[in-house]
Amino acid sequence: MSSPIIKSIFESLRLDRTNGRAVYLQLADAILSLIKNGSIISGQKLPSSREIAIWLDLNRITVSKAYEELQTQGWLESSVGRGTFVSSHIPKIEPIKLQKQPTSNFLQKAGFIIQSKPYLERRYSASSAQLHLDDGLSDPKLTPLKELHRAYRNQLTRSGFYNKFGFYANPEGSDSFRKAIATYLNETRGLNTASQNIFSVRGTLMGLNLVCNALISPGDVVVSGVPGWNKAEMNFVHAKAKHITIPVDENGLVVDELKRICKTKNVRMVYVTPHHHYPTTVSLRIDRRLELLRLANEYGFIIFEDDYDYDFHYKHRPLLPLASADENGMVIYCGSFSKSFSPAFRMGYLVASENVIEHLANVRILIDRQGDHIMDKALAELLDDGTIQRYIRKALPVYEERRNLFCGLLESELKNAVSFTVPEGGMTVWTKFDKSINLEALAKSALQKGLFISNGNLHRYPNYDVNGVRLGFASSSNEALIKCVDILKGLV
Repeated sequence: MSSPIIKSIFESLRLDRTNGRAVYLQLADAILSLIKNGSIISGQKLPSSREIAIWLDLNRITVSKAYEELQTQGWLESSVGRGTFVSSHIPKIEPIKLQKQPTSNFLQKAGFIIQSKPYLERRYSASSAQLHLDDGLSDPKLTPLKELHRAYRNQLTRSGFYNKFGFYANPEGSDSFRKAIATYLNETRGLNTASQNIFSVRGTLMGLNLVCNALISPGDVVVSGVPGWNKAEMNFVHAKAKHITIPVDENGLVVDELKRICKTKNVRMVYVTPHHHYPTTVSLRIDRRLELLRLANEYGFIIFEDDYDYDFHYKHRPLLPLASADENGMVIYCGSFSKSFSPAFRMGYLVASENVIEHLANVRILIDRQGDHIMDKALAELLDDGTIQRYIRKALPVYEERRNLFCGLLESELKNAVSFTVPEGGMTVWTKFDKSINLEALAKSALQKGLFISNGNLHRYPNYDVNGVRLGFASSSNEALIKCVDILKGLV
């Protein structure tokens, strides 16, 4: 017969016959807790199944099943004729004093130390507000979602079932996607590329992060413009690169400053958004483009060309990408459908020399065995049948109309509070507010009225603060844009 102490321990167990979990599993969990907290120790003999059944008003079979469950997991061991014991392989656990309370919830805070890094702090600006002047996103109502659904569904048919789902595929992306992207870029951007030069990624950020992982070593010099894209800058810091910033003016990156740096430092990579600089939307002037390419050839640095919204240009045919004039393999060109198609779908690509693509594939395997080949093939179908091209032609005049309306409203309703230049393309207006206006307070007040705008903090630097924000117009209807400006007018 078990001791009174053991009896009292087991009689204190509480089982809930109404919670849906099998009673024998509840009992097994309870006994396991006794082992873990040191109430019963390694090698200790447990009460018989008959005794526990009597103490807890259970069927003896239920207790036997609980014991069997714990034996299977290695917590208990049974000896014929001797009884059931706590496994002798479990180290001795000091009982927890009843008066001691846990200091933290392990589900919320790990028991090990995490070295915090300020640049990794999440600073999301997403909002579910009904009205929004966002970072420059597309209107999902114009996106060909039905066509995408059809194309994705086509990939899920059983035709070629094993070839689609039976094994891991190329980390570079599906053959059909790479071929379709190469054709698309050659036709629309003047590139002279082939499928072997295409690499599928899940958006611009993944492409940039992969390039930093694969081609940037600690201490390498990476140059970008100020103001710039915070997420790109975070990647440079995370790669332990030496990040140097140079000014951006009304004609884009000040390449003369880059030239000065190249004379004294070994630059490894220059990050640039020449079509519409982020965040100011200005285009890199042709003479600076040519000089940037010349410097890359002379000093041997990588140009990472982020071309996030090339397809949306209103005034005239846009300048072709730097990659279209690159004859020495110095440019890694990055594009994305996530911005223009929908940010919910992570679809992008890198374009580079074949040996770069091969190297990136070898690095990708370490973190992401392959991309989403089903989505790749669905997008390839939409490119091959012209759906994407038709969507862009359809959306372009709509976004141009919204740009014109929005800029007109800013000029007529907020002319004493803001200054801006009408963008030649893209989906947002770089808007500078009067210095007397606190953008952080304005953003909070606007949100209280149902309007989301950025507080501008991501665009501030130690030596740069123009009190500016990006106000995206493309994702809002004309009626919504009027309401947005009306709210801003009432606040400023």
